[in-house]
Amino acid sequence: MAIRVGISGWRYPSWRGEFYPAGLVQRRELEYASRIFPSIEINGSFYSLQPPERWALWAAQTPADFLFAVKAPRFITHVKRLRGIDKPLANFFASGVLRLGAKLGPLLWQLPPSQRFEPDLIEDFLAMLPHDTDAALRLARRRERRMRGRVALPRQPRRRLRHALEVRHESFLDPAFVRLLRRHGVGLVIADSAGRFPYAEDMTAGFAYLRLHGDAELYVSGYSAAALARWAKRIRCWSEGGEPRDARTITSPGRALRRREVYCYFDNDAKVRAPFDAIALARRLA
Repeated sequence: MAIRVGISGWRYPSWRGEFYPAGLVQRRELEYASRIFPSIEINGSFYSLQPPERWALWAAQTPADFLFAVKAPRFITHVKRLRGIDKPLANFFASGVLRLGAKLGPLLWQLPPSQRFEPDLIEDFLAMLPHDTDAALRLARRRERRMRGRVALPRQPRRRLRHALEVRHESFLDPAFVRLLRRHGVGLVIADSAGRFPYAEDMTAGFAYLRLHGDAELYVSGYSAAALARWAKRIRCWSEGGEPRDARTITSPGRALRRREVYCYFDNDAKVRAPFDAIALARRLA
């Protein structure tokens, strides 16, 4: 599937009785949502390392052709701020994320708003990211001893791993940053944040990753029919390997491709707009 439109997270009390049918038990919410959306971002992994059995359960509850995007730990991005992260990275990949198997899609790395662009730091970080499951397993074997009993290193066919980076400081609007992403094959997240954070549409990898946080009020406002039509037109262009004529980019267009996979997640969940906006956009793209 070239285009996957989904939601960021699925466990929201306000969605019950609105998006989720009345009476649906919480433990079946992922099962329900994954039959509507072909991909969902896992948010819980941002706040803490998830146990191996939870990754396996999520994989078991979803259809065979489903893909998860996984938000990487804030301990790496927000606490350590990308410094001294050898062991935390190893701990993350050892914690069971690879139990998603073929359902493991892009890994999302979100930097805090106060994190400025430091070329050497970003270069070192991007160089550490594993780009296939074999490299991830090698990294996971360097985990800390405190991970004992909370590790899963499943044997599986070698699969590609994709990474996307979401930045929130204006200093990243720098051609040198785009060149680093392209050199390492890491996607720049196109983040619609009601103007709160920097916005750029540079294509830096063989896929596009969008996060729609709300176009008028962050995490709250929904998207009008006109806004969804505009996003659908842009997504089609990216999926066909091109770039919109009015693309807001930091530097010159990237390498032209025959096709490009697109992952798009709605994160405007506060007023139960995310699932319905995602459904509406998916219908426009069908």
